[in-house]
Amino acid sequence: MTAENVDLSALEELLAQQDEPQLGPDEFKAVFRHHPAGVAVVALLHEDRPVGFTATSVISVSAAPPLLAFSLASTSSSWPAISEAGTLAVSFLADHQDHISARFATSGIDRFADGGWSPLPTGEPIIDGAVSWFRARIVQRTPVGDSYLVSMRALASSLTEGRRDPAASPLVYKNRAYHRIGDDTEI
Repeated sequence: MTAENVDLSALEELLAQQDEPQLGPDEFKAVFRHHPAGVAVVALLHEDRPVGFTATSVISVSAAPPLLAFSLASTSSSWPAISEAGTLAVSFLADHQDHISARFATSGIDRFADGGWSPLPTGEPIIDGAVSWFRARIVQRTPVGDSYLVSMRALASSLTEGRRDPAASPLVYKNRAYHRIGDDTEI
């Protein structure tokens, strides 16, 4: 089998799949609205100023090596900074930090102006009082649809620094509302 045959087979398979019914963006979003997600703030320094945004798309990719990822729309105001960044911080918000999540999800404002954050010794901003955080190095930016999948290698965490509050509960987002997970919700 030649490379040309492989490419042709893949193309034929792709064209056949295009005849399948397609899910629209609104239907796709509706399904994910009912899937709870942890809330994080991704933050970095860009041109000597902090840049950050709320993300509910942070995922663990691999434990060895320690890799994580998030997705970001290519139209995001934070994309230019992420496209050039070497390192960043991901702060996983606590259940009382819904106002911080809302602030970092708002466009056209200085998301850092109201405080509530501190720079790591390396400069990346972390959110004060977050349940935990990672400092990570970006290893890949992959265009996927109208977004980018940003893959990172974890370099440090709040757990390795001994700063995690064991009583903190994570902030969760589901169906356009914030929720908390407590001991009383355990099954």
